[in-house]
Amino acid sequence: MMTDLFEKSIATLELPRVLEQLAACASTQEGKERCLALRPMTDPDDVQRAQEETSAAVEMLIKRGSPGFSGVKPVGASLHRADMGGSLNTRELLEVAAVLRCARTVQDYGAGEEKTPISHLFRALTPNRFLEETITNSIIGEDELADSASSELASIRRHIRATEAKVRDILQRILASNQSKYLQESIITIRSDRYVVPVKSEFKNAIPGLVHDVSSSGSTFFIEPMGVVKANNELRELEIREQKEIEMVLAALSMELVPYVETILINLKLLTKLDFIFARAALARHYNCSMPKFNKNGYIHIKDGRHPLLDPKKVVPINVYLGKDFDLLIVTGPNTGGKTVSLKTVGLFTLMGQSGLQIPAFDGSELAVFDEVFADIGDEQSIEQSLSTFSAHMTNIVRILEKADSHSLCLFDELGAGTDPTEGAALAIAVLSFLHNMKCRTMATTHYSELKVYALTTPGVENACCEFDVETLRPTYRLLIGIPGKSNAFAISERLGLPKSIIQKAAARIDAENVRFEDVLTQLDEQRQEMEREKEAAARLRREMEETAKASREYKAKMEAERARRKLSPYLFTDEHGQLIHPDTFTKRLRKIYESIGFPKEYHLHTLRHYFVTALLHCGVDKQTVADLVGHGDTGFLERTYCHPQQAQKEQAADTMLTVLRPDGSPIFNLAAACMAKRRGA
Repeated sequence: MMTDLFEKSIATLELPRVLEQLAACASTQEGKERCLALRPMTDPDDVQRAQEETSAAVEMLIKRGSPGFSGVKPVGASLHRADMGGSLNTRELLEVAAVLRCARTVQDYGAGEEKTPISHLFRALTPNRFLEETITNSIIGEDELADSASSELASIRRHIRATEAKVRDILQRILASNQSKYLQESIITIRSDRYVVPVKSEFKNAIPGLVHDVSSSGSTFFIEPMGVVKANNELRELEIREQKEIEMVLAALSMELVPYVETILINLKLLTKLDFIFARAALARHYNCSMPKFNKNGYIHIKDGRHPLLDPKKVVPINVYLGKDFDLLIVTGPNTGGKTVSLKTVGLFTLMGQSGLQIPAFDGSELAVFDEVFADIGDEQSIEQSLSTFSAHMTNIVRILEKADSHSLCLFDELGAGTDPTEGAALAIAVLSFLHNMKCRTMATTHYSELKVYALTTPGVENACCEFDVETLRPTYRLLIGIPGKSNAFAISERLGLPKSIIQKAAARIDAENVRFEDVLTQLDEQRQEMEREKEAAARLRREMEETAKASREYKAKMEAERARRKLSPYLFTDEHGQLIHPDTFTKRLRKIYESIGFPKEYHLHTLRHYFVTALLHCGVDKQTVADLVGHGDTGFLERTYCHPQQAQKEQAADTMLTVLRPDGSPIFNLAAACMAKRRGA
């Protein structure tokens, strides 16, 4: 159960302001109320489940956009009245239909989603499209039913339209007759739900009828001519019948809801919860948040945390860790340096995380689940109780000490301030020692040098400071853990123009021990800055080396991939990437090769094709197979183009003919041989 002191700390750390922004992200009224009522959970399992719900919703927002919950109203009271036999009006019925429609669209939104921490909520929705369409088809708007709502209603409205036309026709004839001269204007109007005409007061008896109204000046009488009284009466009767039929239709529609009241209420509850979850996701996206890790050991490690209520363009991220090597962190430094903001950031992030909200920090940030968070921050002066600032703070601190334990997080701003510095410092050390001894995670800000020494000399206690640039007289708002802060009062005063003589007199009043301590702090700060410069240089060199190594690995991988592509390429003639090259490109390259080895210019790319065919034919491959290989439909073109007899074949043919002419082998004039010899140039 949450205590009043915890509630006060929640207000001090400004969680309600974050919840107001959360509520603005919700669409439904009940969702907004749930956002504003959100409080930190203390069960680690509950916290983890809520964080996983938020994370799942963030992923869905990124992939699919918002599911949309607009139009969902709190219809619980209306449904309960219908369940008790009451009749709902058109607005209430349309609100119920809106819930059913939203249940249908939201279920469609979540359809097909893999199992996530919120997928069961989508599956649990039970749309009723028939009931939804029954209502929406019957009701056009908040004040109007469709003619199709019932056959009786459609019939009555047809008669109404016909009767209205009849009345207007009668009145229109009056306007067109010589009686029009008695009228103030040639118009038809309505008074007391009756059709009338405006008659000049001096002619009120010229048109027999019933007077329904008189103008404020008394110059115009609104008269219902006797000729339309009967029709107007009929019209009025029809309107009464229409109203009764409307009431019957609404009652019937209300009765249609009764079997589904419980189902609709469950849908409403599920939609409200989903709206609440997606509001958390929307807030996380707005602040560029991440899901923190959680532990039960009181360990906090915030990486580049940004206070959500500060200007995102100006806020300086902080890095804070607490609870592992030390459980007490003392933050020192000048005013307006960011000490209080650092304190509030730690407290607010803890409350946000335990409330199921992601935090505006870098991935990998870690938070602990505490039973209670206590904060003493700000001016607690109470005029009504006649308490001083010190008394008010001390009253609050006493209450915190009564409640705090090893499962608490305590935050103190300017602990011990508002009284004598010596006594204030002693009280601050005593309070912090009490909390430190019970292993309570504590973070405190102070100006007292005694607390810096206490942190340096006490195990489990650590110094921290908010960095301040003396040259510019501006804080950097960086939180540096492990280094005590300087007040820099003398340096700031000198930069602001305070005479050196005054500063020297002030310095002379400080005892030597304090002077030496401040000198040590100065040396530590100088060493820190030098180490940071060296660290930055080393980091820069490491990044350069990593980038070079990465570029080398990428080039090597690229070359290996290219070699693999060339090796696995199905083509004979390829480029350096293993891709088929254009024939024109190959021809140009081939000509260069021919020129380099002295081949005749008439040799060209087609020569290779010719050789391919000829070689296959002379090796005994059948003509049809060769024709198929070179893309010819039949062997005819192949025979005409490529089947050239070789020299040996020609000589063999000549010898065969010689044998035929001279079987005995006697010499004759060998015409073929002579021709061949001539061709050879013999």
